[in-house]
Amino acid sequence: MRIENVIRSSQRIEIHEKTIINLMYTSRQLEQSVLHFKKYDISAQQYNVLRILRGQKGNPANLSTLQERMIDKNSNTTRLVDKLLIKELVERNQCTSNRRKIEIFITKKGIELLKIVDPIVSKHNKENTKNLNHTELIILNNLLDKLRNDA
Repeated sequence: MRIENVIRSSQRIEIHEKTIINLMYTSRQLEQSVLHFKKYDISAQQYNVLRILRGQKGNPANLSTLQERMIDKNSNTTRLVDKLLIKELVERNQCTSNRRKIEIFITKKGIELLKIVDPIVSKHNKENTKNLNHTELIILNNLLDKLRNDA
């Protein structure tokens, strides 16, 4: 369905405006569809932190590393880590060589949770992109990179 129909606009929308509205609407729709995290008592941002920590392959991360790699750059990383600590999905240690540095690790419980949630997320992502073929997915990714000026 065209974005004009979705937002019930009867006026012609300039292409630049239409593009941004379409991206924002689609983004919110995709964000709403990740409610499967609630079943596991984590947020999408907490899931992102766990994935980043798993990607460290046993090496610690600090808060600035997590913030740099977060998808949602507006996330309060300290608060996210605190919540994950309470759930015993991460642990936080003081660096022995630099007492001002805090090291964050994923726990076995965190890794086990990712083993459960990852296939659900993967299935969900495939479902959300099922109307695009492989070539269209590559083109869309290239265009999004270009839109962010990363290309």
